[in-house]
Amino acid sequence: MDNMTDTSNDFRRSIAKMDDEQLPVPRHRLHGPQHFLGLYAAEHVAATEFVIGAAFVALGATMHDILIGLLIGNALAVLSFWLITAPVAVKTRLSLYTYLEQNMGELFSRLYNGANVLIFVVISAAMITVSATALSVLFDLPPQLHAYPTSLSFVVVATSASIVALLVAYYGFNILSEFASICAPWLMVMFTAGGMILIPALSESLNGQTTLTSFADFIDLGSATVFTGINAAGEPGIGIWEVIGFAWAANTFAHFGLIDMALFRYARKARYGICTATGMMFGHYVAWISAALMGAATAAVMKTSIAFVSPGDVAYLALGTSGFVIVIVAGWTTANSNLYRAGLAAQAVFPNTSRTKVTLIVGAAVVAGSCFPIIYRSFLPLVTYAGLLLVPVGGIVFAEQQLFPRLGMKTYWHKLSGSRQNTPAIITWAVALIFGFGLNLINIFPFYYLFIPTWILSVVLYTQLAKRAGANGSWPRAEAELAEFNTAVQGHHRDLAAREVLQPVKDDTLVTKIIRTVWILIGLILPMGLAWRVLFNSPDTVAYLANREMFYDLTIWCTLVYFVFAWWDLQRAKSFQRLGDLMNEHAI
Repeated sequence: MDNMTDTSNDFRRSIAKMDDEQLPVPRHRLHGPQHFLGLYAAEHVAATEFVIGAAFVALGATMHDILIGLLIGNALAVLSFWLITAPVAVKTRLSLYTYLEQNMGELFSRLYNGANVLIFVVISAAMITVSATALSVLFDLPPQLHAYPTSLSFVVVATSASIVALLVAYYGFNILSEFASICAPWLMVMFTAGGMILIPALSESLNGQTTLTSFADFIDLGSATVFTGINAAGEPGIGIWEVIGFAWAANTFAHFGLIDMALFRYARKARYGICTATGMMFGHYVAWISAALMGAATAAVMKTSIAFVSPGDVAYLALGTSGFVIVIVAGWTTANSNLYRAGLAAQAVFPNTSRTKVTLIVGAAVVAGSCFPIIYRSFLPLVTYAGLLLVPVGGIVFAEQQLFPRLGMKTYWHKLSGSRQNTPAIITWAVALIFGFGLNLINIFPFYYLFIPTWILSVVLYTQLAKRAGANGSWPRAEAELAEFNTAVQGHHRDLAAREVLQPVKDDTLVTKIIRTVWILIGLILPMGLAWRVLFNSPDTVAYLANREMFYDLTIWCTLVYFVFAWWDLQRAKSFQRLGDLMNEHAI
């Protein structure tokens, strides 16, 4: 008994020294559905929506395929988050990075983090390039129509934008994260408004009228001017199956690949995976369609192909000066979070190097990549390939957590056995990559659906290889130590719960209510009302242009008011939370 007590005390002391990221999330830090509704709305409305919306037009999707295909594909993505990602995250309460580090061996973890560095560098570079296109329009720089930069001025702008993003990730990530958290409602409104603003222009170019009388008119307009079914090469475009596949595959690294275990480990219940609908159904449905409308209208005005229209051009025509803000803000906020993740992943690959140093090294690659327009123009296939690269790892973890217990195998068999490397996991990942990219190479399976057979193969193969390696074995002493360690973690969590957040202090002051009313009414409702006026109260071209100019002139001030007052509201909320923490400390 004394030995058990001593061991337990040793565990408690070692646990107290561990970083929170290395431990399961304690119960008192879990969140309800509102947290995830807002989180996914903020994360999945970004600058890339301009790129992806335009890509669907260039690929030649039809209006029917877009409306129905995106609905089905995004619904499948929501189901994937709900049924695959969230259950594993809620069961383990660990991020995928920590899970792999603790259960898959050092080599596997380093290989995985190396892949993440590559992916996050590409995403960060693409986002910064998108922001640079807005700055290019602002400074009247020549458009970049090739894969490589053709203007020294553009290189200077892109480099400057990426250096700013790098410095923020290096010094002020917390501030940027707070800023990004207040962007979601505004981004939703502005993406929707942008499409509304340019619909009359599309209608006028088609039939000489600036008004639509029914939803059928909208369908006809979209079919004739935007989603025509003809791609940029003048040939029949993609069909509904491709649209469904891309919408589903766009976030495969997050759901099938289990990256978003990092988010859902904080969910009280696995069914909160459904909350991803705010991101999928708005950011990946409404925003994509709206961005496509804006892109098509911009291409018509500029008399060029939508394939060569930059996000900056699109945003400026649709939203005026506010368009520069939306592209720059959405690009930088997304780039910074991914740049920060790239630094963390790189540090895991090179554990003896500080996070700040590896962030600078990774940032240098982002700076170079941001100068090449090919990266953001190739975002669709890049995201799909990223998913294909990481999906096998998700299959491995899913098998271990959800299938092994049902098959009489040990979930944490590699840790229990004391092996240095998880050879079955390494072999499975290698075989799955050869299989998935091989299918793509010989072109016998639809590109956007490659993640499905690749994931299934990884689940089946890892299960078989792990069983042969002894995952159904017995390690009584190791299992007892693991159970004792988990008991010590629960005790540590009880101690934390006694010291940490007890009862939040609610801010019901009149000042806060006024601040919140201002940013909602002026920052969100007024711009939407102005966009509504442009769309439904523009009987002719003269009225349309006048209403559009009014939208341009007023919305930039609405934008300024929104960010000032929303930031003020956020800071007051933080102050009240700190006050609540102090009150709780004194109460203890």
